[in-house]
Amino acid sequence: MKTWSVSDSLKLYNIENWGDQYFSINPSGNMTVHPRRGEGPGVDIKSVIDEVRAQNVGLPVLIRFQDIIRHRVVTLNEAFRRSIAEFGYKGKYQGVYPIKVNQMREVVEEIVDAGRPYDFGLEAGSKGELAVVVAMNTPPQALVICNGYKDYAFIKTALMGLKLGKKVIIVVEKLSELYQVISVAKELGVTPLIGIRSKLYSKGSGKWESSGGEFAKFGLTTPELLHAVNVLRQEGLQDSFKLLHFHIGSQVTNIKSIKDAVKEGTRIYAKLQKMGLNLEYLDVGGGLGVDYDGSRTSFDSSTNYSLAEYVSDVVYSIQEICQAEEVSEPNIVSESGRALVAHHSVLVVNVFGNIEVGATPIAMQETPDEEEVVKEMRYLSKHLSSKNLLEHFHDAVQRKDEALSMFKLGFLSLEDKAKVEFLFWQICKVIHKNAAGLKYVPDEVEALNKQLADQYLCNFSLFQSIPDHWAIQHLFPIAPIHRHDEHPSREATLVDITCDSDGKVNKFIDLRDIKDTLPLHEFKSQEPYYLGFFLMGAYQDIMGDLHNLFGRVNEVHVFLDETEPGGYYIEEVIKGNTIAGVLSWIQYSSTDLEKRVKEQIDSRVREGQIKPREGVDLQNFYEEVLYGYTYVDYDKQSKLNAHSVETAMRDSTEAAVHDMAYHTGNDPILN
Repeated sequence: MKTWSVSDSLKLYNIENWGDQYFSINPSGNMTVHPRRGEGPGVDIKSVIDEVRAQNVGLPVLIRFQDIIRHRVVTLNEAFRRSIAEFGYKGKYQGVYPIKVNQMREVVEEIVDAGRPYDFGLEAGSKGELAVVVAMNTPPQALVICNGYKDYAFIKTALMGLKLGKKVIIVVEKLSELYQVISVAKELGVTPLIGIRSKLYSKGSGKWESSGGEFAKFGLTTPELLHAVNVLRQEGLQDSFKLLHFHIGSQVTNIKSIKDAVKEGTRIYAKLQKMGLNLEYLDVGGGLGVDYDGSRTSFDSSTNYSLAEYVSDVVYSIQEICQAEEVSEPNIVSESGRALVAHHSVLVVNVFGNIEVGATPIAMQETPDEEEVVKEMRYLSKHLSSKNLLEHFHDAVQRKDEALSMFKLGFLSLEDKAKVEFLFWQICKVIHKNAAGLKYVPDEVEALNKQLADQYLCNFSLFQSIPDHWAIQHLFPIAPIHRHDEHPSREATLVDITCDSDGKVNKFIDLRDIKDTLPLHEFKSQEPYYLGFFLMGAYQDIMGDLHNLFGRVNEVHVFLDETEPGGYYIEEVIKGNTIAGVLSWIQYSSTDLEKRVKEQIDSRVREGQIKPREGVDLQNFYEEVLYGYTYVDYDKQSKLNAHSVETAMRDSTEAAVHDMAYHTGNDPILN
């Protein structure tokens, strides 16, 4: 039998494709991060986790590799510079980062700093975001793009940015906003910089396809655009119209959709130029996707193009139309957010248990008084062969259904019902295992892979940390952080610690389709087992909710430093929410809660039901919980001495398995 190796894990989890040279596995079997995309040594994620745990920082934890953000910003800007030079394009590239993708201060500041040599700017889509953007120390020539619906305060804040020397462009999303901008600009005595968003017929591709096209939420139709131009001329503000904008959606999966939209948008730009409008910028919006599954296809979780192809097609398409129309080539603006920040963060969770289908803590030994349905199930288990797998599977399903009907009518004991269930799943396991060697595997037998999968209990909240998976079935790469030099012998789905049945991950990336299970290593209760959720940097930080009152997770920021042990250092640890902190958001005062509990304890002490010392201990414990982490405390959980309980359960299970082997051991297909 071939020994499992790191290269096998790289292939199994498709890391070399979705990892995009940022992620790999070292010879020790640990996942590594390469913030400079393959250049220089990688950072061992398991080493980071060990250091974090040594600092008493509990899991789950979000690790931000800030150097990846910097690398992504430089890579995007340099790609545009190369294409502009290659095609002899007359304009320049001035991108902006839409902070809605991830508004965390550390992320925004890193992007601003990395983008400074390129005059890279920021985009805001709300008053809150604009308050952040106006305060940022962006380069004087960097653009500040204002999108989204706008009220008086939004517009005035944007115009205040102009007074502060920033290049703030207010993008008109609907006609009424144009009148408001003109009015507030007169009030402040400021000449505004105006952009207009055009509603294209071209649409994107992927999950957000419906957000573009003629029925899009934002943008002016062609008649509205022409009317806006007339209004600007009447007000003497035609020279304020600096930017034409369009957007066809997030995570555009097909490059053809991008090229179609760029050509349509550029054609509108060219016609406006011919009308005597001196536009300077063409904003192609966002949509630059991330290949989450590594398949390089137009599937929802992938993209069928590279960054280089995207940039080249944008520059070439704009130039082609402008040359045909004989107009000047505009400065190109893009609002790429996902592509800049998705790769930089990894959510690491610990597995603290597993549920195995068909496992039993008690032996299911044969007894003389068993009902006939149990005996028939035992017969099926004894006489399995490669020739009757499907037939015996059908018979086993029938016997199981029959047993359930008998139990409902009161004709089957609880003990015999348990035996039927146990035998059924043991039969299914044998059938599934041995069907793998057949040339043709029936669909219903193939479906057993999903039904027999273990459930790995993971210390996180799906709704807080990866809401896009729950809300829109978006797929993220998931892989163990360590043990990649071991064969992952189990197939599993993941369940979180919320009480919601939707709190599970049962769809996983695959090169060809979507997998229902994830290969994982055998769970060992006395050893830590860490899983990583990768490419988590876009949207998930902000969109997470408070379902079951699980707050933000602990967070660490890691930077490369070859002079440090391991080649990195942890710059900052940001503690996740405490229970008291989360409760304060929903109008609960921790002081009031402490007081209420104390009153109840004091009452029980006066009644003699609790001793005074015990009351003090209970109060202290309650306050410890109140100011503790909202997630499972794995270290304290181990104090429950689960080892002895699990040992007893394992002994019983082994006895049951031995009993099963006794009845089936003579059949060569089972050996």
